[in-house]
Amino acid sequence: MSSDAVAAARKGRLKQRYDNEFRLVAGCVPYRVKKDDEGNPCSSLGGAPAEVEVLMISTPNRADMVFPKGGWEDDEDVYEAASREAMEEAGVKGVINRAALGHWVFKSKSSQNSTSPRVACKGCIFAMEVTAELDSWPEQETHSRRWVSPAEAYQLCRYDWMREALTALLERLSVIEPVAAAAATQELTDQTGMYMMLQASSDGAVALC
Repeated sequence: MSSDAVAAARKGRLKQRYDNEFRLVAGCVPYRVKKDDEGNPCSSLGGAPAEVEVLMISTPNRADMVFPKGGWEDDEDVYEAASREAMEEAGVKGVINRAALGHWVFKSKSSQNSTSPRVACKGCIFAMEVTAELDSWPEQETHSRRWVSPAEAYQLCRYDWMREALTALLERLSVIEPVAAAAATQELTDQTGMYMMLQASSDGAVALC
């Protein structure tokens, strides 16, 4: 754990970046590779790839969990935005892999039934290998954190985009073989590298921003 001084979380959208009508969002899947007492990666049973854990955060009044993400502001690049959100929401610092796990378009929380792009966000999600965990962090009162196995993470993920990002991370780390990332409950349309979530899940949870 680290006892670094806690900076205040950024509030408001005065510096928020937009792409036409879309709010731009950055986030990450924080992960760590479990190591033995000598600092060597621990392997799964049967000599499989090293064991990986991912960090998820809670939100008030929900049993499921999410990965840290938030608005990309105009005084930072997208990697800095993803790193800042990880520090503010999850209290971790680390190394961002600049090759994105994926890009998605999401509806906003308040307008899930609208088809207008005015209520949508474009999100870019990265992998972050965690190097430090803070003892306290800006949004600790609303976001607790929890290290989980990939199997548990799939069960806890609130949205399908998170499962797709998790799958992309595990494929990159060679923890699993490449698989089709789209969930059977979704219809995904490729639009110049971005993906629009067209069908809500059973509880209507399709929002990112």
